[in-house]
Amino acid sequence: MSLTNLLIPTYAQMLRTLSALLDKAQKQLPGPEAQALLSARLAPDMYPLSSQVRFACLQAQEAIFRLRGEPLPELLEQLAREGRLAGEEPGSISDAQARIDDALSRLGTLEPDALDAGAQRQIALELPTGMIFDMNGDQYARDWALPQFYFHLVTAYAILRSRGIELGKADYVPHMFAYVRPGTGGS
Repeated sequence: MSLTNLLIPTYAQMLRTLSALLDKAQKQLPGPEAQALLSARLAPDMYPLSSQVRFACLQAQEAIFRLRGEPLPELLEQLAREGRLAGEEPGSISDAQARIDDALSRLGTLEPDALDAGAQRQIALELPTGMIFDMNGDQYARDWALPQFYFHLVTAYAILRSRGIELGKADYVPHMFAYVRPGTGGS
């Protein structure tokens, strides 16, 4: 499977899921309570929901640039800063939805093989702590890009569940219903 065929549909369907989770939260809670969710955390030393959304959007877009050997644009650098500071400035659910829409829009502009040439490209991933990871594109996609993306997505889901939002497995993987075998109870 090519990197483009693996990453782009995965990011797109799961970002749409994240958007739907936020919609569901907004429908279940009155305005101010829904907005307060953006400051909710699973643990005191973890980033809040607003950061989790931003970081999921960042991870989905960052892979595009890293796998093509391009520097991250200022827009993504800003998104990373917003994510790190979201505890002080969580924004609104509308802001979170706009970040998701922006990421989906960028993903939607890619050619069918846009990331494939990056499979063997050497990637140096430097964290804000100064730690640097050296890997090729396949390793980056498998060991960093997808796990980091899913970490932030699952953490967002867990924060919403921990705050009483009624969500279930079907809310997390709604795309799976396209594969239900007729007559097996998923009609």
